[in-house]
Amino acid sequence: MDLGLKDKRAFVAASSRGLGFAAALTLAREGCKVVVNSRETENARAAAERITNETGLLSFGMVGDVGDFSAAENLIQSTVDVLGGLDILITNAGGPPSGSFEIFDDETWQKAVDTSFLSHFRLIRAALPHLRKSDSPSVLTMTSYTVKQPVPYLVLSNSIRAATVGLTKSLALELGKENIRFNSIMPGWTETERVVNLMADRAKTNNSTIEEERSKQTAEIPLGRLGNPQEFANAAVFLVSPAASYIHGVTLAVDGGIIKGTF
Repeated sequence: MDLGLKDKRAFVAASSRGLGFAAALTLAREGCKVVVNSRETENARAAAERITNETGLLSFGMVGDVGDFSAAENLIQSTVDVLGGLDILITNAGGPPSGSFEIFDDETWQKAVDTSFLSHFRLIRAALPHLRKSDSPSVLTMTSYTVKQPVPYLVLSNSIRAATVGLTKSLALELGKENIRFNSIMPGWTETERVVNLMADRAKTNNSTIEEERSKQTAEIPLGRLGNPQEFANAAVFLVSPAASYIHGVTLAVDGGIIKGTF
């Protein structure tokens, strides 16, 4: 299937590794011009070079912490400057720390709000004037399956990421008349550095090993395994592509079936 992504222009937040990088690389494989993003200059540069080397398409790395209130405008404007416009925005951010409710102070909660919710809002706000000039504008917010099925000791993620789903659906209702599509995607347990770190935290708390914690987690997944970043990226890239032109306001789980609810 031709996804219609050739020569489209995309910015993918927090995309030097993990799920964000997988989405950016897959977009480039489909012929999309991509800007990747990291807080670290070297990571942004390395990710862009890897995409360019693998696909033959020039990719760009932009440095900026999406949790910083001043970053969004600069990142989006710099993207438009190098790409000549913007058709696709994928918002993403590193997850907040794990732990029980009572160990987190106000400062930690505020930082989690800035990173895991307000970063989406600010990037979308900055991108809207440019998306309005596109003939196939699309926004995808990345959250977590925890917004539908909370996970113990992930109280920050469980609570704050749900707001991003509400924002995405609200914008789908408000801006659909302008033909700007908004969707969200909820990854489940996937082979990323964050998941390794979460398993290490669990192992420390439970006096077990990472492999034991991994086995316990995969036993809860109907498919019996963790996902891989490419499986997530395949779904994400389809959702932002013109091939998905009538999919709007959807929150899609890519979770191996771990969400137990019917809806």
